[in-house]
Amino acid sequence: MATARSSDGSGPLRRAGRAMGRALRAPFTGTARGIRKATHAHGAGESGLGKLIELHAVNGAGDVMITVALASTVFFSVPTDEARGRVALYLAITMAPFTLLAPVVGPLLDRLPHGRRAAMAGAMFARAVLAITMSSAVATGGLELYPAALAVLVCSKAYGVVRSAVVPRLLPPRFSLVKANSRVTLAGLLATGIAAPIGAGLQSVGSPWPLYGACVIFLGGTVLAFTLPHKVDSAKGERKARLVLPHEEAARPPAPAVRKGNRGGSTRAGRRNGRERPPGLRSVGPSVLHGLQANASHRALSGFLIFFLAFLLREHPLAGQSAAVSLGIVGVAAGTGNACGTAVGSWLRARGPEVIVATVLGLALTVAVLAAAFFSTVMVAALAAVAGFTQALSKLSLDAMIQRDVPEEVRTSAFARSETLLQMSWVVGGAIGIALPLNGVLGMSVAAGILALGAAASVRGLLGAARRGTPHPRVA
Repeated sequence: MATARSSDGSGPLRRAGRAMGRALRAPFTGTARGIRKATHAHGAGESGLGKLIELHAVNGAGDVMITVALASTVFFSVPTDEARGRVALYLAITMAPFTLLAPVVGPLLDRLPHGRRAAMAGAMFARAVLAITMSSAVATGGLELYPAALAVLVCSKAYGVVRSAVVPRLLPPRFSLVKANSRVTLAGLLATGIAAPIGAGLQSVGSPWPLYGACVIFLGGTVLAFTLPHKVDSAKGERKARLVLPHEEAARPPAPAVRKGNRGGSTRAGRRNGRERPPGLRSVGPSVLHGLQANASHRALSGFLIFFLAFLLREHPLAGQSAAVSLGIVGVAAGTGNACGTAVGSWLRARGPEVIVATVLGLALTVAVLAAAFFSTVMVAALAAVAGFTQALSKLSLDAMIQRDVPEEVRTSAFARSETLLQMSWVVGGAIGIALPLNGVLGMSVAAGILALGAAASVRGLLGAARRGTPHPRVA
């Protein structure tokens, strides 16, 4: 009888404990279910795209944690003149070698088509280890911090190249590449926006703490990378691509005809004549190449504005604002513009990508000219927002052109090489931004000049290609 009473008495306690546990878990489990539902919608869960979206969100959160730690050490913790010297040193030690390494990253990863999951997991794990390595040096800002920062940068860009190559293999039915990339990019932006204030809070506890957080995040990403579908590692039907100019393809002698029953002889003859080469983008018109030129100018503008405005607004804040508030205004404007461009790119569904790229380049150039002519708080914030918007929309349109014009067998290779070129453009723009005198009108004029060069190189070709149309069917 006593046992029964004890059992009856403990029953309500157990039920109350379970109810309390469910109540405490509900915010986390509910949020997790909501995220999973969003990332796996419209067939993304079945195809594996949902897992890639989640992996890219983890990547963005980890990268911003490291960025917060480095920015606090290299930029915010010292006077402006010394900060400029430190950032220049950072560029010299990290960005300059990366400019030399970047052309190697794409082709190297292109030789590992069967190990893409391992490559992404390796990039995550390497950054976890590097974050712990930097945690001991971040407080002092010693020279040993910079080689580790270079390695983090290379790992981050290597992940980006592999991720671009993986997306086409995870498309759900009736899903365009521009829509898939917009989802992946938007997930990274949202994760960055959430992780940035968390990183700032950890920074207030101690300078190594954002790096500890980054280590935990990247270790989770290492595990998540291996949960991607096995088809990510399949290289069936793929060949390597080389981005060549149209006149180079036209000048290339045609391959010798292959007659039935003599395939081996024809192949040997082609080799003897020196005509057999790695396959180029023979069926690609000028759209992709001109789209790359336009996107390179957007990336160069992005790198330029990040470094130039960071120092300009620290030394000369926006009217009536502190340096921190000025940087916050520009940062929020750029992030909002980038998110809006990603959302609009998904909504447009890759309609008329050549016209979109030409239009947004013209829009960015117009705002840059106005910012140079009427330099003010409003115009600087407007240029930051428009630069974020146009860069995102232009990149998604370039993805659409690659999907439409590049044959399936060389498409993933083309993504690797195009991403490497765009990263190099960002480095060049950043170098210009750090070297330029801190004059607002001069800086906005240089920004307009960067976009004007891109427009001169690409807009005419893009509009001409749009008028001629393409023989390649559009992908829904």
